[in-house]
Amino acid sequence: MQSNLIEKIENLNKLKKLEYLNLAINNIEKIENLSQCESLQKLDLTLNFIGELTSVESLQSNIHLEELFLTGNPSTDYPCYRDYVIVAIPQLKHLDGKEVTRSERFKAQKNFDENRRQIIQLQAQYQISRDEQKLRVQNEIESMENVDLDDEEKLKEFWNMKTEHCPEMRKEIAEKSRLANRNNKVDINEHKKDKFIPKLFNDSGRPYCLNLPKLDFTFSDEIDRYELNLHVYKFLDTSLIDVDVQPNYVRITVKRKIFQMALNDEVRIDECSSKRSQITGHLLIVMPKLKMENAVTVKNDGKQKAIEMKPDKKCEKLKGTVDIRNICVDESEVPPLI
Repeated sequence: MQSNLIEKIENLNKLKKLEYLNLAINNIEKIENLSQCESLQKLDLTLNFIGELTSVESLQSNIHLEELFLTGNPSTDYPCYRDYVIVAIPQLKHLDGKEVTRSERFKAQKNFDENRRQIIQLQAQYQISRDEQKLRVQNEIESMENVDLDDEEKLKEFWNMKTEHCPEMRKEIAEKSRLANRNNKVDINEHKKDKFIPKLFNDSGRPYCLNLPKLDFTFSDEIDRYELNLHVYKFLDTSLIDVDVQPNYVRITVKRKIFQMALNDEVRIDECSSKRSQITGHLLIVMPKLKMENAVTVKNDGKQKAIEMKPDKKCEKLKGTVDIRNICVDESEVPPLI
């Protein structure tokens, strides 16, 4: 329960078996409501604002309490702080991490009444200064809010100013930190919305080569086929991999990250295959090349002839082989390779 801006100890009366209670770095100003924690052995109240030291007497009913930490509280500055506490809580064995000896307690018992009177006087003085501090800090906070600045400049001005060590200012610091974190999250979300979207093709339609997953690979250009061996992570689930083979490029999506490679020659997409190794996890994609001379073949006595189209007659049956290489006679009319 540390670092939670707790201002009051309460609602712990049903924790009968609680042995260790950590309330460090909170805004507690008084020790109270712990008498029902019958099994309490260790209590940590480090870096709180306990100025009413006589409130430790409420721990006398916690007969199993052996360790108490009050380091960093205003009451520890009282001259007779330690002598008073070790007598006020006779079952205590360690105070602020230091062992309480029998001789130390015996010596402190002699001046207990005088120490208690002095503690009460110091508490009264502290309470007066504390009330003044509350008003002073409240005025500082209000004046800071009334400054004619935007939220970001107000926040910067707040972090640059000197502040007092008190519960109100600790609460204000926590509120400003929460506001700063919220603004950072908004900036992060906006950045995510504007995240990089990869461009897969150039303006003329030529596919780019991309490796967003940053995977190693080997690519071999054989006479009749392409082979791509992508070194996918060994323990990556195959359902997170998507393979898309097109006539002039191959695209593999690995955990929503795109690997794309452009191909110089077109491939027969209906005969492509992809296999994944069960040992290494690598993905092998085999893509047979498309041979232009075998694209359209109609045999007729072993000779190839261009088809003559006669628009003024009815369509005749196909005779000979379509010579696709001589469709465009003028090379200047052939568009550049994309």
